[in-house]
Amino acid sequence: MSAPRRGRAPNAAGWRRTVPGRLLAGGAGVAVLARCTGGPSALDPHGVRAVQIAADWWGMAIAAAAIWAGVMSLLALALLPRQRGVDQWALAEDYRETPRGGLALVVAGGIVMPVIVLGVLAFVGSRALAAQVTPASPTAFEVDVTGHQFWWEVHYPSQQITTANEIHVPVGQSVQLTLHGADVIHSFWVPQLMGKMDLIPGQTNTTWLRADAPGVYRGQCAEYCGLQHAHMAFLVIADPPDQFAAWAAAQAQPASQPTDPALQDGAQVFARQGCIGCHAIRYGAGDTGGKIGPDLTHLASRGTIAAGTLDNTRGNLGGWIMNSQALKPGNLMPPMPMDGPSLQALLTYLESLK
Repeated sequence: MSAPRRGRAPNAAGWRRTVPGRLLAGGAGVAVLARCTGGPSALDPHGVRAVQIAADWWGMAIAAAAIWAGVMSLLALALLPRQRGVDQWALAEDYRETPRGGLALVVAGGIVMPVIVLGVLAFVGSRALAAQVTPASPTAFEVDVTGHQFWWEVHYPSQQITTANEIHVPVGQSVQLTLHGADVIHSFWVPQLMGKMDLIPGQTNTTWLRADAPGVYRGQCAEYCGLQHAHMAFLVIADPPDQFAAWAAAQAQPASQPTDPALQDGAQVFARQGCIGCHAIRYGAGDTGGKIGPDLTHLASRGTIAAGTLDNTRGNLGGWIMNSQALKPGNLMPPMPMDGPSLQALLTYLESLK
């Protein structure tokens, strides 16, 4: 009586056709993704910290690809017969006859290699974390950043500058960042310049950044903080040193008292509508207004409003004033309905705050 027929090994030709095809498809996908542009990417670094992060990422990606290729090769070898026509059950019996070889493979691949890989990752990660605190060169000045729902308050203590949602820095100079959270946990992240750092209520965190090329770099809150988390952006604007000095000198100046009748009408609307209760405008030695919302002393000099949600145009500003909830639901500014002449006067006044 003949022995029952055992299963045959997988078709080797089929594996030779499918595995390379899948590898090529995966490689093509990686190549396509590597060419993706259009948004801020940590793989498009423009600062010394971002360069280190990108190098670490590529190193880990290459190591992961090599490990994956090795595992897939072993899997293919395990599924392919050693010679044509060999029964897969017989192949399994051959492996059972050499347990030491299998045990060595398990120890090497399941213990030694993971320990080595995790040790290298721990070293690389600790080095990157240390770089979060220690700048590569002495810092030129300090910038205090406070995260609010859902905007960024920016203060330069040494220059006596207060602004919102924009951070100007001189190219090639390290700048210390002191981070605070006003309400909930936020996270400060400029992908092209630095890694992430949390802003935690009741705690002060410090980090630094340096832009090595002029440009406008988008930053983003990277910790979910509420309904408009995705629309809590900011801009880091890296200027040549002389342009930065000119910007800082202009921002340090107080707002001019309105003397034109049209501007005076707008200032009266600003006070009458209650805007003054939340927003400060600095005139001379003191501030006029509250501190709940962004400082508006030089509002017209900013490129965006609503934490990067809208371009700073007259139309967008008017829509934001009338009903900001329709544009960014959940923000803390209530609708401010008013008649047409009052709105136009207010817009004219706000546009003069340069």
